[in-house]
Amino acid sequence: LQLVESGGGSVQPGGSLRLSCVASGYNFTGDCMGWFRQRPGKEREEVARMDMFGRTTVADSLKGRFTVSLDNAKTTLVLQMNSLRAEDTALYTCATKYSRYCAVGDRLFDSWGQGTQVSVAS
Repeated sequence: LQLVESGGGSVQPGGSLRLSCVASGYNFTGDCMGWFRQRPGKEREEVARMDMFGRTTVADSLKGRFTVSLDNAKTTLVLQMNSLRAEDTALYTCATKYSRYCAVGDRLFDSWGQGTQVSVAS
């Protein structure tokens, strides 16, 4: 399964970006899905995830600014990022696995995308 992220780019502080994650011909029904990011010089960190029941979690430091959702067709995983800051600059990657197990911190996903770069600077 090849995941493809899109929607990254350069934005000024305070701006917004909407990232999407899709896989050709794939439906995310029954999946545990996640968004991760790797900031310059730092390890990959979890941003948000959604379980097969549609329940979502967002990293505490990002709550109130980032939200994760799935379109009605369950083919596109979305990360909405608002009030972006310079420290949000990172490579954002989505991941998925067909599983009901979806605990925060779990990184045993079956498929990962290549990522989309987000740069926040004035």
